Formats: sequence, structure tokens, C-alpha cells
Amino acid sequence: MKKILVVDDDDDVLETIQLILEIGGYDVEPLNDAELIFDSIDEFKPDLILLDVVLGKIDGRVVCSQLKSHDDTKYIPILMMSGLYDLKEVQDMECAPDDFMSKPFKMDILLEKIEKLLNKVHRYNIN
Repeated sequence: MKKILVVDDDDDVLETIQLILEIGGYDVEPLNDAELIFDSIDEFKPDLILLDVVLGKIDGRVVCSQLKSHDDTKYIPILMMSGLYDLKEVQDMECAPDDFMSKPFKMDILLEKIEKLLNKVHRYNIN
């Protein structure tokens, strides 16, 4: 079972996404405190990270940049999401998420994007 770490400071959003992903057959670890992301990654070892841009006092784009510049985490695909920013605003920073999704989103599109990212990673691991 593929593992997905979901990082969002809104507990209602976390709960909704967790339910959607668990119904979709994923093992989900919700995290509402982005400061604990590296600890959570070490313990949970996610196959993918679903990361909000606005995380209270922390900017998700900064977290994304940190993850992509760290040797232990740079290969974990990141799907960023936001209700306030668009893809261009996310890409303008040094963060390079593997995909982006606007909030609110449709459940089927979320699952489709996740499956696409996980399949892409799986193909790289085979070769």
C-alpha cells in the first residue's frame, strides 16, 4: 500500500483528504504542523507528499524547497495545493513541486494526479 503524507494546517481539510485517500486505498499520515515534516517523513517514509502552500506561519513553498534540496527527500514527489495561489506563483519561487492542484478540488482529479505521480516514480525505480 502506497503511503501519502498530507500536510495542511486546516484540520477539516486534513480529515477530508485523509478520508478520500483511504477510500482510494492509500495509507495516509495527516500532519497539521509543517515544522514536524522531516520527523514525520523519517517515521512514516511516504511515497508522496501532498503539501498545502499556506501553512499558518510557514510557507509551504519554502518547505517544498527544503524537501527538494535535501538528499534524503528530494526524490519524494510533491503535489502542492492552494486555494490562494496558482501554479505560476508556486513555480516562481525556488520550489519545484512535481504537480499542483487548486482548492477546492474534485476527488477524482486528486486521485488521478496522485496515481500519475506514483506511477511516474514507480517507472523510475524499475529502470
